[in-house]
Amino acid sequence: MLTLTYRADHKIPVEAEVIAPDHLLGKSSADIAKLSVQHGNAQAALGEFFDVSGDASDAEIRIDGDCSRVKWIGAGMTMGRIRIHGNIGMHLGSEMKGGLIEVDGDAADWVGAEMRGGRIHIRGNAGHLVGAGYRGSRLGMRGGAILVEGKAGSEIASTMRRGLVAIGGETGDFPGVGLIAGSVFLFGTPGLRTAAGMKRGTIALCGVETSLLPTFRFDCVYRPTFLHLYLRQLAAWNFGPALKFEPGLVRRYRGDLVALGKGEVLML
Repeated sequence: MLTLTYRADHKIPVEAEVIAPDHLLGKSSADIAKLSVQHGNAQAALGEFFDVSGDASDAEIRIDGDCSRVKWIGAGMTMGRIRIHGNIGMHLGSEMKGGLIEVDGDAADWVGAEMRGGRIHIRGNAGHLVGAGYRGSRLGMRGGAILVEGKAGSEIASTMRRGLVAIGGETGDFPGVGLIAGSVFLFGTPGLRTAAGMKRGTIALCGVETSLLPTFRFDCVYRPTFLHLYLRQLAAWNFGPALKFEPGLVRRYRGDLVALGKGEVLML
């Protein structure tokens, strides 16, 4: 296992896309410390900010310390595991394709933006635009799973195309805005305009209710089998809110009728 301990005290963010198993596999700790990162408008060595020990031969990386100003960790990774003990900065797991990222702390905005595969598990809170598409992009998250045990900000799963997002706490406004497909599970109270502009996909409100836009229509009350499968998988991933939730009858609403209108909002 490779261990990176953050020891810097800078207010200027560090952009460290190199911190991913794909880039570090097969390199010695000395070579890793020499890798280039972006610090403001200048290049710097990774070793100026992190103490580096161990090796990455097993594709496992442990990061210790408050890295709330370190961005792009795990961006584009396709394999391996990153375990972060502390807070983490923006763009964690951006365009990730595989592997596992775990955070014992809080994460900033754009967690898993446009990710294609793999899994991100945040045991604290997350910022805005979890699993969303970058501005100007037609598609957001296209595969994989993002689990946030705490709160999350606005526009989670924006323009999501495929995958799973589960939020344990409250969310900001516009959760699931422009959702194209995929599944979003909300165990806390959502903000305003839930599912606005959704085309297809599922948003499940687990134990909470909200006022939907008038462009949604009540459909039926039923007991869907697939919810138990999703909740069982979330429990297998040790996602806390799913461990104590038992679904009953579900009220199904369809919409958003100003878009394609084939999406569903389930109130459990």
